[in-house]
Amino acid sequence: MVYEETKKIIVVLLGALLGAIGLNLFLIPANVYSSGFTGVAQLISSVLEEYTPFYISTGILLFLLNIPVAILGWKKVGKSFTFYSFLSVAAMTVFLGIIPLRALSEDILLNAVFGGVIAAVGVGITLKFGASTGGLDIVAMVLSRMKDKPVGTYFFMLNSIIIITAGILYGSEKALYTLVTLYVSTRVIDAIHTRHEKLTAMIVTKKGEALKSAIHGKMVRGITTIPAKGAFTNEQKDMMIIVITRYELYDLEKIIKDVDPTAFTNIIQTTGIFGFFRRE
Repeated sequence: MVYEETKKIIVVLLGALLGAIGLNLFLIPANVYSSGFTGVAQLISSVLEEYTPFYISTGILLFLLNIPVAILGWKKVGKSFTFYSFLSVAAMTVFLGIIPLRALSEDILLNAVFGGVIAAVGVGITLKFGASTGGLDIVAMVLSRMKDKPVGTYFFMLNSIIIITAGILYGSEKALYTLVTLYVSTRVIDAIHTRHEKLTAMIVTKKGEALKSAIHGKMVRGITTIPAKGAFTNEQKDMMIIVITRYELYDLEKIIKDVDPTAFTNIIQTTGIFGFFRRE
């Protein structure tokens, strides 16, 4: 248990470090924007610096923007997920203050691509270990716990605002390079973890009751159980079907590994669902 938590903390800190490197050495010096709350923090920082006598760093703004979201997540999602997500935000704020703000290249395309890739690697490994980088990820979890909302719409709307604002303030070229960053970030996260908002897990196990109790003890999800038989051994088993969000994949994998390491699990993309997506 201690080993797992330590590993998770190390991964979260590494992800935050990579995110800070991508921002301070590539994206911020080139006025190219990241996605989500990070991009919003970049924009606000740029606007304050250019149009007002005040200046607040991207790291501080990112931290402030995430405080109300973290409080909401703590109440609605769960302490563990929210703690690690806020740890990621706090660590990135610290790293953004430590890493010097300077461009390694004058080529804006190189900055857009490498900044997006490096930051996305940080996000990807953080998601893979059951945490997030805060912001809209926590909002997505809250919405998925309350109702089956199309979370992708909120991501699209916020990123659209970032792109349009960048275009208005700094010209269409900056907006297009921001689009490049968002595209490469999405592709890298997809390769490391998954960009699909919902996933279906089909679990074939001989410990159906124990696994069902363990899942219900950790996750707020309904499970459908179907009797199954091994074609080669003729052993009676259970096939459990459960729909989860991408943020819950790490927890589900850990539960299965602890309860029945020999279980066969197939994870597939879920493009849409009808009916209730939660367990009261």
